[in-house]
Amino acid sequence: AYKRFSELLPKEERENACSARVPKSQILTLPELRANPFQHRICHVFSTSETGDDSMSFEDFLDMLSVFSDSATSDIKSHYAFRIFDFDDDGTLDRKDLEQLVNCLTGQGEESRLSSTEMEQLIQNILEESDIDKDGTINPSEFQHVVSRSPDFARCGGLQR
Repeated sequence: AYKRFSELLPKEERENACSARVPKSQILTLPELRANPFQHRICHVFSTSETGDDSMSFEDFLDMLSVFSDSATSDIKSHYAFRIFDFDDDGTLDRKDLEQLVNCLTGQGEESRLSSTEMEQLIQNILEESDIDKDGTINPSEFQHVVSRSPDFARCGGLQR
């Protein structure tokens, strides 16, 4: 992990990799993130940057790798998946978050985008299945409940396309 992290830094900064921050643009060159539809959200969620540039420290990088590792528990994976899918960072998945989530999964191209009717029906289906308290949003415990019923989630982390 240290070797991969330091290779993302300019040569002159590699000796101090433990105290350096890798810019988001470099993190996004990792093959594991390059094709991930949630790449920007992943950087945002794992970055501890105080400037909001989504750069990563070595510790941030380790946290990200550990969550995506096979040994991470389903609870850990679902906690971070929820944060990644919570596009407005308000602690719930509302209709806007769900729409962005669907758009990330289906792609932004005209041919793959859902019609507004299809999108509304899909979001309605997701809420009917997941929104236990019927408040129009999915909270972390409701998300955890849905994930616990999905055997594929733990295997693939819920974040792969």
